[in-house]
Amino acid sequence: MYLRYSFFPINNMLQKAILSERVITPDGTRKAAVLIRNGVIEDILPDLPTSKFDVTDIGNNILMAGIIDPHVHINEPGRTEWEGFDTITRSAIAGGITTLIDMPLNSSPVTTTVEAFDTKLNATDGKLHVNCGFWGGIVPGNDTQLEPLIEKGVLGFKAFLTHSGIDDFPNVTEADLRKAMPVIARHQLPLLVHCELETITVDQTGFHPGSYLDYLSSRPKKWEDDAISLMIRLCEEFGCRTHIVHLSSANSIPQIAKAKKNGLPLTVETGQHYLFFHAEEIRDGQTAFKCAPPIREKANNEKLWNALKDGIIDFVATDHSPAPPDMKEIATGNFMKAWGGISSIQFALPVLWTAAKKHGAGIEDIAKWLAAKPSILPGLQKIKGQIAKGFDADFVVWDPDKTFMVTEEMIQHRHKVTPYSGQQLHGVVEQTWLAGEKVFDQGKYLHLNRGKVVKADDL
Repeated sequence: MYLRYSFFPINNMLQKAILSERVITPDGTRKAAVLIRNGVIEDILPDLPTSKFDVTDIGNNILMAGIIDPHVHINEPGRTEWEGFDTITRSAIAGGITTLIDMPLNSSPVTTTVEAFDTKLNATDGKLHVNCGFWGGIVPGNDTQLEPLIEKGVLGFKAFLTHSGIDDFPNVTEADLRKAMPVIARHQLPLLVHCELETITVDQTGFHPGSYLDYLSSRPKKWEDDAISLMIRLCEEFGCRTHIVHLSSANSIPQIAKAKKNGLPLTVETGQHYLFFHAEEIRDGQTAFKCAPPIREKANNEKLWNALKDGIIDFVATDHSPAPPDMKEIATGNFMKAWGGISSIQFALPVLWTAAKKHGAGIEDIAKWLAAKPSILPGLQKIKGQIAKGFDADFVVWDPDKTFMVTEEMIQHRHKVTPYSGQQLHGVVEQTWLAGEKVFDQGKYLHLNRGKVVKADDL
């Protein structure tokens, strides 16, 4: 039950306030009144002052900074039958996510040239229901495009060390990175890397296409570990901000910890699916679980949890990577042919919270892993990701004690294929606020197309 009242009739200049018994701030969780003016947090006070406000009282529900997901595949323009700006940003609102950063592949054209970037920006018109920024892409031969893309406002760059799954986004070599990293370092932007390097050949003789364990064996930890070793070496050589996306091999935790201890500008994310699921529980033919790197064994994933809690892994991102059911080989159960991507953006918060509760983590950890820490990667840490004075008034209101079951009917993604179907999750998103305006409330969209394009030169 929410109480909403005004001390005098609402107008566009009216200051707003949100009251909560549990506001997550940089100084901890406390009862507070968060005052908002012109889309920005004006103050955070113990009680509502005697003045004129449009007040929303959310009671004991949590008020947290809006979630930032810097690893999503929107697939527009060119592959909107996979997803698209409209459906993914609707899903984001429903999940309490207020800012997305789009990956440069899966769309067509891929975002490796200025022309392609302009095409993508034009495709956002009338379809952005949350804020959205963009990573540029590095592929062999596009090094001359990096600075023009930076001038256009990309927030950093993404590269693959193995085949991306998209033929027009080929993987780079060390030689390609040696051309790109000095440019990126000069502009103090991050380089995001899919770390799998095929340093050993996997003999797939006798592998069964429907076997999950055979698929898991086809992408060994050594591929990740060797790729991460390469990136640590290049990070040290060039001083380039280097980010390891979706870490799944716990074997790399010691080398990552050592690099961070040595002061290298290295950051790491993992995905909700690596923390929630285990290989032992994935049955043959369940291709909704296919991703790359793969979901690994329980013992491995427990080490990921420890690294996350210890701060060796910086944050958690969905890597929302949808595809039509036929590309996921849902009917055939063929892991070797299925598209490797998991759809999950709408459930980023409850999935992580459900698993976090079992690992002794609290609500302030969720705010850190889903908002404060991911804000740093794209350079948003001075305006987003925390409830503090001067920050954008982007919020998620959620109830950590409520539970729900994931059903097809509630899914806002374009396709309803997700490994979370049928899962009982803790944590219900009740409201989403964007720039001080409530845009989602208890399952209903109140305002759409309120999102803005986020560019580096705007920060």
